[in-house]
Amino acid sequence: MTLTIWVDEWQMQCCGESFASGGLVSWSLIEADPEDYIDIVGEERATEIDFCEEHHGQEEQGPTLLEVLSIAEVHCRYAVPTGSVDKVHCTLPGTAVLLPVDWATGWVKARPDMRFAGYLVKARRVADPSESAVPRGR
Repeated sequence: MTLTIWVDEWQMQCCGESFASGGLVSWSLIEADPEDYIDIVGEERATEIDFCEEHHGQEEQGPTLLEVLSIAEVHCRYAVPTGSVDKVHCTLPGTAVLLPVDWATGWVKARPDMRFAGYLVKARRVADPSESAVPRGR
């Protein structure tokens, strides 16, 4: 079964380990709430997100061994919402751009007028590492 996993840019930049398509990862996963991702990736893609990857003590279960099938960088435009008094920049819905990549480090090339938000990762659970690909990269 294929899973779609959201990996926040700040989680990767803080303490994430690089990973690659075809490689194995051991991640702590939290069941995703699509409402948390609608403004970032849109309603249709948000409903496809099964889990988010977590490093900071909110894990619902122990690490899950996964084979990474594909990785997409997600870039969005941010702005202060009209009428906001907080002056906090938020994601502008409908502006997401997904770029397929083979490697994820948390640090990506800047895109004009956009910010890197995170990764959408397609993966599958692996019960035994010998049944899958050899881990690549760190």
